[in-house]
Amino acid sequence: MTTEQKQQVIDQTVLPVMEAFYTLQGEGAHTGRAAYFIRLGGCDVGCHWCDVKESWDADAHPKLTIDTIVNGALAHPGRMAVITGGEPLMHDLTDLTAVLQSAGFQTNIETSGVCEAVTGSWDWICFSPKKFKKPNPAIFELADELKVIIYNQSDFAFAESFVPYLRSDCRLFLQTEWGRSNEMLPRIVDYVKRNPQWQISLQTHKYLDIP
Repeated sequence: MTTEQKQQVIDQTVLPVMEAFYTLQGEGAHTGRAAYFIRLGGCDVGCHWCDVKESWDADAHPKLTIDTIVNGALAHPGRMAVITGGEPLMHDLTDLTAVLQSAGFQTNIETSGVCEAVTGSWDWICFSPKKFKKPNPAIFELADELKVIIYNQSDFAFAESFVPYLRSDCRLFLQTEWGRSNEMLPRIVDYVKRNPQWQISLQTHKYLDIP
């Protein structure tokens, strides 16, 4: 396949985009940085506390070309793109990340790790496993960040169960489910004080009331 033919394939690639917006990353290792979020439709994990359940049905969202998606990102000065969902790895993200990186973007993803393959070229992978569906072990050695949502007490042991399989430089975060913050946040504080290899991740964008 010639370079021109490859470009034609990319030009024809479409992805279901629920929303795309420029804001600050509110969670995890890159908290506080300007970021362009690309939220893709489609998810079969089924977290009952998910705050973007409208993302689950991929067919409910417009399918945009990669050119359209990247041009939207280029309209803003920040050069960190965060691909999220839904479960973004339900889609082949090879072309999207290639074009984003060619345009000068750092490519970050947040994934539950349940999909068969990790497609795309990533500068940062946030692995956020869920109890509702087991992750594919292939994600373990790729993860730069483990972020576990703490909904109840048993989630601490769930979080710890992944640590032996991750790289030694993988950063470890515990984040309360927003609706359970009053009860679970003090428990996370105590847990991190006893287990300082962990950090707290707060949904700072919600405290700041920004998208």
